[in-house]
Amino acid sequence: MSNSGPRVLLVNDDGPPGQESPYIFGLYQHLTNHLKWNVRVVIPSSQKSWIGKAYHITQVTRGKYFYPRGPDGREGETSDTPRQLKEQEIAEWILLDGTPATCANVALHNLYPGEVDLVISGPNFGRNTSAAFSLSSGTIGAAMSAALSRTRAIAISYGNVLHPTPLELHQPAHNLSVRIVEYLWTNWGKDPDGPRDGEVDLYNVNLPMIHKLMDPEGLQVYWTRMWRNSYGRLFKHVPVVHGSQRELLPDNPDSLSELISADSAAQANSYLAFKFAPDIQPLINPDLSIVPVGTDGWAFGMGHASVTPMISGFAEVDFKGSDDPRKLKL
Repeated sequence: MSNSGPRVLLVNDDGPPGQESPYIFGLYQHLTNHLKWNVRVVIPSSQKSWIGKAYHITQVTRGKYFYPRGPDGREGETSDTPRQLKEQEIAEWILLDGTPATCANVALHNLYPGEVDLVISGPNFGRNTSAAFSLSSGTIGAAMSAALSRTRAIAISYGNVLHPTPLELHQPAHNLSVRIVEYLWTNWGKDPDGPRDGEVDLYNVNLPMIHKLMDPEGLQVYWTRMWRNSYGRLFKHVPVVHGSQRELLPDNPDSLSELISADSAAQANSYLAFKFAPDIQPLINPDLSIVPVGTDGWAFGMGHASVTPMISGFAEVDFKGSDDPRKLKL
């Protein structure tokens, strides 16, 4: 580790700077310019949300070098091979045609082995509070991938509350994130059962993007536990017609009757075709009276930032009994 701070790997699940990934370039600048930390960036080449900690294991993961420039990093060239920076280019990043977890693992073991002290994943474009979101999150998946490689990791998510999120909230969100990251790095928690020298595996940080970020006192930050909630339907049926190939029909059901006959419409609805269209309003706007106080969901609903220590695994129930093996009697 350098005297100026940890060597950082920055990953995400939203891909390179753009409409679906508006935060990573700003956080990169805060980490490098404000904290003066050494930051390398390895991210998916395109949006990879809701993919969890998945890996693509039957295909070759290919990549390109990316040289962001401009005020928001959205401009820039790609190259198949590394090269010197040109005028106004900020840095050399790497884009991989893989999942967020793949980016973390490849960076740690293939690109920069032994050269990373801390992995920061995010900031995600949207919250990752509660079990329902966290277990599906590519942002947390990348952090968990790093933790499983015995590397400290922090997942950061900016929860969208105002639509669209005002640009003036970006800088105070980055400022708070950097303060939290710096605090966690210098005050990393203990977990007696943690496989990495008895440390906490990773942290999950969530910031609501609200105007209170701009107040002099800013957001209050709470230690939290994860809200154990659930979700319902994630997919909807998509009508198709069977011709030379199955053609997806428009989402509007009225369009179906205009295009095909009633018999054909019934047949179209009988094919098995489903599109990801989650019904997540109960997760985004829960009744706070049913959200346990002290959870990440409660903190977000109250307009607070949350920091949740996590373990890198599907956690088992704590039976609060003896550590001796217990035989199951059938």
